[in-house]
Amino acid sequence: MDMKDTILKEARELEEDMREMRRELHRHPEVGFDLSFTKEFVRKKLEEFGYEPVSMGKAGLVALCGGKKPGRTILLRADMDALPIREEADVDFKSETDGRMHGCGHDMHTAILLGAAKILKKHENEINGTVKLEFQPAEEIFEGSPDMLASGLLEDPHVDAALMIHVTAGMPLRSGTIMVADGGISTASCEQYRITVRGKGGHGSVPHETIDPITAAAHIHLALQEINAREIDGHDYGVFTTGRFEGGQASNVIPDKAEMWGTIRTIDPENKVGELIKKRMTEIAEGVGAAMRCEVETEFFDFCPCMLIDAELSGAVMCVMKELLGGDAINLSAVSGGKPGGGSEDFAFVSHEVPTVSMFLVAGSSNDGYIYGQHHPKVRFDDSVLHIGTAAHAYAALRLLERSENK
Repeated sequence: MDMKDTILKEARELEEDMREMRRELHRHPEVGFDLSFTKEFVRKKLEEFGYEPVSMGKAGLVALCGGKKPGRTILLRADMDALPIREEADVDFKSETDGRMHGCGHDMHTAILLGAAKILKKHENEINGTVKLEFQPAEEIFEGSPDMLASGLLEDPHVDAALMIHVTAGMPLRSGTIMVADGGISTASCEQYRITVRGKGGHGSVPHETIDPITAAAHIHLALQEINAREIDGHDYGVFTTGRFEGGQASNVIPDKAEMWGTIRTIDPENKVGELIKKRMTEIAEGVGAAMRCEVETEFFDFCPCMLIDAELSGAVMCVMKELLGGDAINLSAVSGGKPGGGSEDFAFVSHEVPTVSMFLVAGSSNDGYIYGQHHPKVRFDDSVLHIGTAAHAYAALRLLERSENK
């Protein structure tokens, strides 16, 4: 039996174990860096498999496999955090914590990498180099990756290449399909903003005695659309969205303050488009606010860069996925048309430091009733494909290190 058949067989044998791990994590979702249950769960599993996991940063874990033979180091990553939303999915292992849900599939990612950890440990003497396993917190708030990077993620040993898998649902593709991101930019950058408009509140019956921040905020919101319409080159991708707009608590009271929150996304590695948007947003918001006698404060925070995919590494991963899965491994461009995704991923911070590639595992086809996508309160993921993600992680690490040794 050759290596790919061995890895697939061993991954299938772990199916029930991985399903149980995934569902236990799903029942106990935690957010941000507050991952006490999740981190301890992962630690115990890694120790059970023979690892000596080390805490890193605020809530991360790292474990090493291999190192018995000289060679390069490959980083495999799983994010562990959930979302602050109430689950509405029809599953019998629902979240037991109200207002929190694994709606992005990070419970799947964690179970997949734990399965890969168990397989890689069995093949530790065959590894031509080292596999570094990263279990990361706070991906959803774009803080987990930079926190672990600042704590030495890419050193001791130095990481030469990095790989991640993200599950996806709600697409008309067969469950179990692996999509490998092509070289170039695969996901957009993201930065959050808040615009605070301060006026003078008062009774709704005497608006002339007030300075209405809601009216000013509405005019600001409309004026900002001119940035996309008239100030961004049509060949550039730059979009900002106001997703939250608040002002007032009573129907007959003009409030003192109105606020807007949103995101800015670009696919510019140098973020020049993003900086232009921020500059003009600030100028327009303050100018419109002043014209309407309001004070305006514009804030930007939680920046995440666009994801850079290394073309050579992407090609190598595509080759080994074809070896492993045949026609069930495809280039992401076959689905995306070569366009970067508008979503963002904080593993992008790693991609700006070392050659990186991301893979996407279809875990629920819309043709089979999985109609909701990530971050929806009703999203479901097909955990019968966990073994494919595990095999992909383990086989990619083994083969890529073998290929680099033979160069």
